[in-house]
Amino acid sequence: MNNEVAGYIGQTLPWQAEVCDKLREMVHATITDAEEQLQYGKPHFLKNGKHAAVIHVARNKVSFMVFEAGDIEPVKGVLRSLGNGDRMAADITDGQDVDYDLLADVLSRTSSKL
Repeated sequence: MNNEVAGYIGQTLPWQAEVCDKLREMVHATITDAEEQLQYGKPHFLKNGKHAAVIHVARNKVSFMVFEAGDIEPVKGVLRSLGNGDRMAADITDGQDVDYDLLADVLSRTSSKL
């Protein structure tokens, strides 16, 4: 675990820190050899030196983005497509129920390409 990533999470609101911690644990459970580092001011998770996922905290949400998601279908209200469809993001707000199993499944499928 990276201290800079821990510092990033530690500076967020309590509910955001809880979500970030759960996402971080989920990433490491899904990609057992994931490397984490702070890049562009946000926690990035790499597999084989390639970006697999990123966490971004904004004022009223936590976004979790995965890469290599061209063949993943968006899930209305849960998972949206970004860019040219090669990235997907889930936006999580305070009090929202989060389907971490769904996110882990998506991450497992996308990171298997790395």
